[in-house]
Amino acid sequence: MKTAIYPGTFDPVTYGHLDVLERASKIFEHVIVAVSSDSLNKKTAFDCKTRVNLIQENIAQFNNVSVESFEGLLVDYAKKISASVVVRGLRAVSDFEFEFQMAQMNRHLDSVLETIFLMPNEKYFYTSSSLIKQVHLFGDRETGLVPTNVSQALSELSQKRLFDK
Repeated sequence: MKTAIYPGTFDPVTYGHLDVLERASKIFEHVIVAVSSDSLNKKTAFDCKTRVNLIQENIAQFNNVSVESFEGLLVDYAKKISASVVVRGLRAVSDFEFEFQMAQMNRHLDSVLETIFLMPNEKYFYTSSSLIKQVHLFGDRETGLVPTNVSQALSELSQKRLFDK
């Protein structure tokens, strides 16, 4: 069985992520959304358990997708679960340089692990979790770019942020 990993922080999951996931689910027998619990370069708005739950609530339509959290290097996690492919989403040329470097390092560490790049629908090219957080946390606006449960979680986070000041 060909298992693919779709890794990320997913802080929060967006319709762009779900679009890439849908595409991957049509290619691979099993896709694991691998939510990183470690984040050296990113301060997450949601804890790992919340991010996993927000994704799980949006994958019922996929019978070959599961969600797990992981720690450490992706290549080690891939080996542990016998995954042979990493799925990454590319929105724009600016994503490519970073993703290319990461794919090359993964290949250096594990020559068997392949990386494939999938592009989301063009309506999600400008969508990023960072932008979504800024819009919601500093204005709590509905964007139509995240599922309802994510929008609600962001709204709750925004309200909490106001009260914590």
